[in-house]
Amino acid sequence: MSDERETLLEFPCRFPIKAFGKDEGDFEERVYQLVKAHAPELERSDLSVRNSSGGKYLAITANITAQSQAQLDAIYGDLTDSGAVLMSL
Repeated sequence: MSDERETLLEFPCRFPIKAFGKDEGDFEERVYQLVKAHAPELERSDLSVRNSSGGKYLAITANITAQSQAQLDAIYGDLTDSGAVLMSL
């Protein structure tokens, strides 16, 4: 199955990483650092941040140039393992 997933995208390519979590403390910074660990070219200008209508949650999109499926898997793994990210897409 992983072979099929690897053929869906042609690398390198621009790819949006979305992370949702509570608007507490340093959530935006944590997401930035987690993604930057795997995509060193990431700049703060590559992030877009939206507050939920109630102001309790943040949606952060990090636009990266993905190099491989393994890189994307590692980013999503770290976001999931962080505990701060409620959902990532």
